[in-house]
Amino acid sequence: MSKTSTKGIWKVISASSMGTMIEWYDFYIFGSLAVVISTKFFPSDNPTAAFLSTLATFAAGFVVRPFGALFFGRLGDIIGRKYTFMATLLLMGGSTFLIGCIPSYETIGFLAPLLVLILRLLQGLALGGEYGGAATYVAEHAPAGEKGYWTSWIQTTATVGLFISLMVILATKSILSAEAFDLWGWRVPFWVSIAMVGVSYLIRKNMDESPVFAKAKKEGTTSTNPLKESFGNRYNLKFVLLALFGATMGQGVVWYTGQFYAMSFMKTVMNIDSSQVDELLGIALLIGTPFFIVFGWLSDKVGRKYIMMFGMLIAILSYRPIYKVMYDTTDISKKTEIPETPRISTENKADGSSVTITEKKYTDGTSVVEKKTYLNKKDTQTSVSILINSSDKWTLTFLVFIQVLFVTMVYGPIAAFLVEMFPTKIRYTSMSLPYHVGNGIFGGLLPAISTYFVSHAKTAGKTDFYLDGLWYPIIIAGICFVIGMIYIDNKNKTTHL
Repeated sequence: MSKTSTKGIWKVISASSMGTMIEWYDFYIFGSLAVVISTKFFPSDNPTAAFLSTLATFAAGFVVRPFGALFFGRLGDIIGRKYTFMATLLLMGGSTFLIGCIPSYETIGFLAPLLVLILRLLQGLALGGEYGGAATYVAEHAPAGEKGYWTSWIQTTATVGLFISLMVILATKSILSAEAFDLWGWRVPFWVSIAMVGVSYLIRKNMDESPVFAKAKKEGTTSTNPLKESFGNRYNLKFVLLALFGATMGQGVVWYTGQFYAMSFMKTVMNIDSSQVDELLGIALLIGTPFFIVFGWLSDKVGRKYIMMFGMLIAILSYRPIYKVMYDTTDISKKTEIPETPRISTENKADGSSVTITEKKYTDGTSVVEKKTYLNKKDTQTSVSILINSSDKWTLTFLVFIQVLFVTMVYGPIAAFLVEMFPTKIRYTSMSLPYHVGNGIFGGLLPAISTYFVSHAKTAGKTDFYLDGLWYPIIIAGICFVIGMIYIDNKNKTTHL
């Protein structure tokens, strides 16, 4: 592979990246719409419990990713990279489309959340097989000494998929009225995915098998039992565990803190208008995404270890100060209300409930809309939406961008790092498991665990309750940093490729 030219590699990158990006889009559209989904597929009498249930269902897709890694990783090491991630693409696309077709809780009761859970599990299995195949496929086409640069293009797909999911949601909201989006428009982003999957399938269908795997298959050196050779061999198992606890575990929590937790925090803790959050997050992702390539390229020059470890360290040290500034930026208790407000209006509904809307405006341009829904004499639901001014919006965009920068440092080099740790015949299986345990378990559980910590701290009356959710990523990344610094070798290994 040292003599491999880059001729044709852009075709490989394009085909692999497009399919992987669509899978990430499919996977994250659920998280991007978590606030809306919680009102559709779960009982509405307890909004907090419904939202936590939605996050738990979202997390379930992450939890099963390691099982997808084992199942599809084994197939990929036996029959080939190409055919395996063709299957994962179709499974993901079909599951996403069907989530958009499920009737609401009001229509079919508890069958609604059950069907959503089943489809989320299928999504998780599909993604568990997709990433390892795509990263391995690209790495096995890339020239020696440039694995970090070329595989970093695959690393951009997760963020690009999230970015596109946000843009599709914003576009749908701009076309439809708020009532239409809430009624049925939220389903459109799920339906859109089926067209993208079809295009990607046609592109992938014409791809050739990885030259390294094709050579191994021709020579009869592929594995007949990848699971046993990956995890039954003590020497290889040592590297699997090192990859998990010394790299992917910390990378996973940094990734989800910088992108998903930041989004959830602004929407549910800071109560910022959902569309404004999607917009500023989209801008931060757009500006930050090229740095995946930068740090992937740099890892070819200086080694993967120190870039990933430095990213974890500055994230650990910076998270609490960053989130304190974020919270203070829109804290209305520190703003001056315009005396002429609030404006109050009441709407009586046919079912006997009523909604009181209170609008307040502040001297810096911030406005707050509070809705109180009176279901009966005892039950009241309250929701608050803050429309931030331009200055606060750009402040938050910058703070989210800084977190995305941490993400690019730990995530940009990780594909090449994992691919280089394992031999060709068991690479798909061996690298997929630690990646998806680190990201699917440790990273995927972050939104639900951190949101729970914040809710518990708020109930307990802590003044800085909004910072408690950060202890989870700080502790996990801290443990990973120590293990990685002590046991990971900074030299990029190319003997397997």
